[in-house]
Amino acid sequence: MRNSRVSFVFALVAVATSAFAQQYKVSNRIPFPGDAGWDYLFADSAARQLYVSHGDEVEVIDLDSQKPVAKLAGLNRIHGIAIADDLNRAFISDGGANVVVIFDTKSRAELQRVKTGTNPDGIVYDSYSKRVFAFNGRSQDATAIDAATGTVAGTITLGGKPEFPVSDGKGGLYANIEDKSEIVKINPKTLQVEKRWPLAPCEGPSGLAMDPSSNRLFAVCSNQKMAVVDADSGKVVTTVPIGDGPDAVAFDPGKKLIISSNGQSGTVTTIKEEAPDRYSVVENAPTEKSARTLALDTKTHVLYLSAAQFGAAPAATADNPRPRPKIVAGSFHVLIVSPR
Repeated sequence: MRNSRVSFVFALVAVATSAFAQQYKVSNRIPFPGDAGWDYLFADSAARQLYVSHGDEVEVIDLDSQKPVAKLAGLNRIHGIAIADDLNRAFISDGGANVVVIFDTKSRAELQRVKTGTNPDGIVYDSYSKRVFAFNGRSQDATAIDAATGTVAGTITLGGKPEFPVSDGKGGLYANIEDKSEIVKINPKTLQVEKRWPLAPCEGPSGLAMDPSSNRLFAVCSNQKMAVVDADSGKVVTTVPIGDGPDAVAFDPGKKLIISSNGQSGTVTTIKEEAPDRYSVVENAPTEKSARTLALDTKTHVLYLSAAQFGAAPAATADNPRPRPKIVAGSFHVLIVSPR
């Protein structure tokens, strides 16, 4: 009987642990026509809008109804979206045209096109300096734009290929440098690179998020690690295992969770910030293979990930030795991944 009671207790603990671990599940999908590719999403939780890059358009989804409500069109090859709610402006990095396109978030009208470096990719609005920063992958620099006027304030040489940026809203601007496996800290007022920190053992960083309360940066890397970095010293305080093929990461301040979207694994890795510099993997929840970018609605804690189905890759040629498979027409959709 004693052994039976012990077994029963262990069974209860296992069930409780499993229930706690199951944080997220796919709850719905929002389909969109066409066979165009995608990059980042941006959730404006305050204004209840989700912006989804999709080829030459940005799909706008109402976060409450989870229904498409508008498009921002007339673009070329979209990468990222930044929103300045205080100015009612959306800033879209168009890597095909080498510009940042500015839209009015109320009327959806295009307001202005601002020339950048080559292939603007990651983009962020820094509320401290009231500037938008477009990080240009091929020219390896960043274009600083006055958010109110659209005037270029300057260009910052980065010395490597930038990926995703993040602002702490207090005078610190950070960006991953993918080919150097490092993070740079930029002064958004002086437009100078102040610090350059190695991310070893993290390699090939892409997505970047931040917890301003603990002053910790979270960089997800191609070798299935997330580096936790002290934003003052630049020290990698720990690394946490994640899935394969991450391209984005989000921090949920309400739940103290860090979520990495892993396109090759078809999972989201959920990491709990338990205490200063103590982190643990809660789960690897299934999503879909190709769902590599995500956005978080901090009000509802719901995740949104872009995904699609792919056909077979075309034959390699001398001009294109590593051809990418084509998207199956009509298969692009946004996954809705909800807390359990």
